[in-house]
Amino acid sequence: MTQHTHCDILIVGAGLVGASTALALQQSGHHVILLEARLPDLNPAVLTQGFDPRIFAISPGNQRFLASLNAWPSAERLQSVKQMSVFGDQGGKIEFNAQDLHASHLTTIAENRWLLSGLWAELAKQNVTLISGQRGAQIKTDLMQAELTLDNGERISAKLIIGADGANSWVRQQAGIDIKVDPYHHHGVVANFKCAHDHEGVAYQWFKDGEILAYLPLPNRHMSMVWSTSQPQKLLDLSPEALAVAVAERGQQRLGALEVVTPANAFELRLIRPQATTAQRILLVGDAAHTIHPLAGQGVNLGFGDAQALAQLLHGTKDPGQRALLTQYAQRRLEPVRTMQMGCDALFKLFGDQKLPLLPWLRNTGLNLTNQLGPVKKKLIAHAMGLS
Repeated sequence: MTQHTHCDILIVGAGLVGASTALALQQSGHHVILLEARLPDLNPAVLTQGFDPRIFAISPGNQRFLASLNAWPSAERLQSVKQMSVFGDQGGKIEFNAQDLHASHLTTIAENRWLLSGLWAELAKQNVTLISGQRGAQIKTDLMQAELTLDNGERISAKLIIGADGANSWVRQQAGIDIKVDPYHHHGVVANFKCAHDHEGVAYQWFKDGEILAYLPLPNRHMSMVWSTSQPQKLLDLSPEALAVAVAERGQQRLGALEVVTPANAFELRLIRPQATTAQRILLVGDAAHTIHPLAGQGVNLGFGDAQALAQLLHGTKDPGQRALLTQYAQRRLEPVRTMQMGCDALFKLFGDQKLPLLPWLRNTGLNLTNQLGPVKKKLIAHAMGLS
């Protein structure tokens, strides 16, 4: 006999956004089931084996959100960013400093697996039902409920199904939601390094030759590098020693000699905009609902924003999948997501265009001018780092 399980909310995908959404909704009184095909390896021995290649900049607001879920990781693997220095390709410069907002820090750098570890530990404490090792085969919906059939034939019915299954979302496909994909024709090359000089809690970003290089500080004189480039293979083909030299030179030797501690990897950069983030009894969060260029480090922060907005909206509701609530969610998230997507897209194109002769002067003059306009810069800091 085929097993049939019922719940209030079924979440597909237990990454950072899916897990935090599950915790927030479970704590607000809903019966949540979390479906994840592949469980992460969160063995303590693995956690301490060096730095995770996936690094995130968590805004102060989302740090408070994760702390409210009892899921913020221990301080030993966290690095506060007190200042960010951005350099243009022709002398432009702007600096963002936490002191400008009388704050202790702009953002906190954290590793993916340490964030996941905190979330999954709390999921176990909160008795959130987890189904692992199975994938969805089909989703059907009607006016009253949604039903997901697993590939083993088991069925799960819910008042709402949430797709937190990433940029290539299966839930989004099942819902019939079309997407617009704008490729940047760039890849993000990532690697972690040990530094000769102390970064002192400063993050760096350089725009040059249509490419973007970012240094994100890590504990104990380490840093994570993200290099947005149209020629990723050139970097991937370098030996670790040659890559360290190339990254140090492009970074103006700010942190001295570098040593690779996590091998380089690359991922394609695309702007994905679904035509909708909701359908009948279905809702999307995180990268399933939106992707942005990683130059601002805001992708996962937008996803945590989705989780917070949804938990607030669905708190105390008996039917979390009713159409009016899904419409409210889509409206609440439209402006912050679109603003961040358009801002990052415009900045990438502004510094990526090497053909128009006046653009270099305009963009570098703009950086210098903004750096001198205190109120404007404060507003940019508050918005970009989630301090507002």
